[in-house]
Amino acid sequence: MGLTVRLASSSSRRRQWLLERYANISLDFGGLIGEEYPAPNGRSVRDQVDFILNQKIERARLEHHLKISKKEESDSPSVANYWIVADTLVEDPHDSFLSLGQPRDSISALHMLTNLSGRRHLVWSGTAILDFSDSNVIVHRSIECATVEINPLSDDEITELIESGSWQGKAGAYDLAGPAGVHARVISGNEVTVLGLSYSSIEFLDGILENES
Repeated sequence: MGLTVRLASSSSRRRQWLLERYANISLDFGGLIGEEYPAPNGRSVRDQVDFILNQKIERARLEHHLKISKKEESDSPSVANYWIVADTLVEDPHDSFLSLGQPRDSISALHMLTNLSGRRHLVWSGTAILDFSDSNVIVHRSIECATVEINPLSDDEITELIESGSWQGKAGAYDLAGPAGVHARVISGNEVTVLGLSYSSIEFLDGILENES
């Protein structure tokens, strides 16, 4: 049986990207338990991602500990040694301290798409790879950004994007690998950063999997 990696995220886009890249691993998939708290006011979007990523790292440590304890008490399935946590925020094109996370509803998505229409903006993704294979947990974390440009969107195009539902669960209310991809392009940085993962963390995971093979 191949190596098992846990993606501690509910993002189907991250899961799909990892499955396509790593056909030889078993990917355990699911969001972290517990509540997520927003970053304090007055922080840049990059620092907001950093704050949230640190929260998720600590929650992953706790969840891993709980899973190990449960396994020791019963005949539970084995627990993955390698965990991935990530967070992505879109920076408002007018304010580097204002982040666009996942829209709450279609009205929120409408405001975000209207704001991004015809403009360039930054997408920040933070990713951490947690190696629980040793008692001294190794954490590799990185935060990267990419610049995305969205064409001026007509009312009909925005309506189509809203009605498609592709905005659901997507920072900034758009999915570069989905319907919005025909209206957007990456100007600088890596496409995977826009999809929700930092590329340097992926390179680190590549090294882990190469050593395990």
